[in-house]
Amino acid sequence: MNKTYCINFAMTSDIVQLQQNLNKPVVFVGLMGAGKTEMGQAFAKIMGWKCVDSDDVIIERAGMSIPEIFEKYGEPHFRELERQVVADLLAQEKTVISLGGGAVMQVQTAALVWEKSTSIWLNADLATLLDRTSRDDNRPLLRDGDPREILSELLEKRSPVYSKASITVDSNGSQDVVLNNIIQGLKAHLKL
Repeated sequence: MNKTYCINFAMTSDIVQLQQNLNKPVVFVGLMGAGKTEMGQAFAKIMGWKCVDSDDVIIERAGMSIPEIFEKYGEPHFRELERQVVADLLAQEKTVISLGGGAVMQVQTAALVWEKSTSIWLNADLATLLDRTSRDDNRPLLRDGDPREILSELLEKRSPVYSKASITVDSNGSQDVVLNNIIQGLKAHLKL
């Protein structure tokens, strides 16, 4: 489905400024349901950049799903493959990358992201995360327990790491509001 985002005239000049001044890939980090994939695609579209989801690249390279990788080879193998994929993606220009929620919990992967990109933590509250993840049954971490409890624990554990991102953006609002928050956050970060 092709989505249209509300870009007003004032935002157009902001986007031109970002196109002229962003010289690193933009990486979205955050918990499942924070909007990394959707907002990554929206931001890439308005910037005229390509958007890549790191999990999709891992699946393509491995020739199997992420649960299959975990089952057959274990998490350490998955995390090494993820680190390699992220390193390769960070070497590309004019790219928006949506990372899996646990990617920056790995020290080596996080170091790459913090150094080689402009990173954006899409920070959503627990109610928003619960609402969004309840619409998608492809969330393996939420299958074996109470989603509220699991997401609450993940939010508490991962927030200190996510907060190391270049920019933190509140992603609780509508797509247009979050997209505007991303643009304004980047402008402030780049001092434009």
